[in-house]
Amino acid sequence: MTGWRVGFAVAEEEIISGMAKVISQTTSNLTAVSQYAAIEALTGPQDSIETMRQAFEERLNTIYPLLNKVPGFEVIKPQGAFYLFPNVKKAMEMKGYTDVTAFTTAILEEVGVALVTGAGFGAPENVRLSYATDLDTLKDAVNRLKAFMEK
Repeated sequence: MTGWRVGFAVAEEEIISGMAKVISQTTSNLTAVSQYAAIEALTGPQDSIETMRQAFEERLNTIYPLLNKVPGFEVIKPQGAFYLFPNVKKAMEMKGYTDVTAFTTAILEEVGVALVTGAGFGAPENVRLSYATDLDTLKDAVNRLKAFMEK
């Protein structure tokens, strides 16, 4: 259910009340479909979870060392995410960029790889690259990033 933004919290009433005020002004409410899907995900068969975990682990273990070979990209191996969050400060300097949005836009336009800037996550010198896709696509994306940096 990646990306569905379904979750729950257990806390004292005062904390939940504060959380409810924030969520009512940001994401509003979930669709009934999302809520029923979440119930099924939590109460239905769980046998696919290990298969998915192994697939994500394989992708990470394949893509992490490759992305670390892209000039200027400094990557820390995540412990529980489906994306990598490399620092690209050196990469931007190498290519003459001072703005991460301009840098990611150039990458998208020149080699067709979409990266999310880290500014919204409090890390303006980082970019987010999801590995929630197949290995061939990931390898191709890293090769394109490498070509962009070596051009």
